[in-house]
Amino acid sequence: QLQLVESGGGLVQAGGSLRLSCAASGRAFSSYTMGWFRQGPGKEREFVAAITRNGGDTYYADSVKGRFAISRDNAKNTVYLQMNSLKPEDTALYSCAVDLSGGDLTDFGFWGQGTQVTVSS
Repeated sequence: QLQLVESGGGLVQAGGSLRLSCAASGRAFSSYTMGWFRQGPGKEREFVAAITRNGGDTYYADSVKGRFAISRDNAKNTVYLQMNSLKPEDTALYSCAVDLSGGDLTDFGFWGQGTQVTVSS
């Protein structure tokens, strides 16, 4: 019964930056690994990044390594995705979710509604 709400998306030129936020309503937020996913037009949803419950470990898709950074503030029940050096191919609906699999990143749930990121050339 964890509710997630994403924000921070928008229109940005290539090379620019955005910071996405995912706010959780549940008290157990700090108990879960969290993930960011994205789905571009006509594409399947793909994994972007994940962060463990204590923030000690992070994971990234190869396509965003070195450009994106995931972080979390458990006191605020919020996970962030800092996106730098954005490319048009990053255009997608970005959603956050909870890892229910115990840390193996195989079962995400409680999906948020997503926030749109559009990168222009």
